[in-house]
Amino acid sequence: MTEQTAPRRDVFEYALVRVVPRVERGEQFNAGVVLYCRAKSYVAARTHLDEAKLLALDPAADAAGIRAALGAVERICEGGEAAGQAERDDAGRRFRWLIAPRSTVLQPGPVHTGLTADPEAEVDRLLDLLVR
Repeated sequence: MTEQTAPRRDVFEYALVRVVPRVERGEQFNAGVVLYCRAKSYVAARTHLDEAKLLALDPAADAAGIRAALGAVERICEGGEAAGQAERDDAGRRFRWLIAPRSTVLQPGPVHTGLTADPEAEVDRLLDLLVR
């Protein structure tokens, strides 16, 4: 009888990306997730802007600008030329920069951890579970 081994699972960290349309009011909703797996040198972001929620919180919100900022989060994770100044940074450095606290319309939530055999599938799962 052969013993089946479970796929190797690695530690990952993730943070939600929150939209805070009017910082002074503090109202927010989730619009993305950024995931980092050091063992695989993997960092990725998936985003989804719910415009109905955005406009319910602030009818004058700049949806196009927020969508562009969410796209920039994804590009920074991808690295390379599209990441701008972060193009040569390693995955961990890009993740840490994205999760640094800020007081803007896009804000990172706290960092959480987990185990995964497939970081790419995990970031998609978290987007469906926590954002959509």
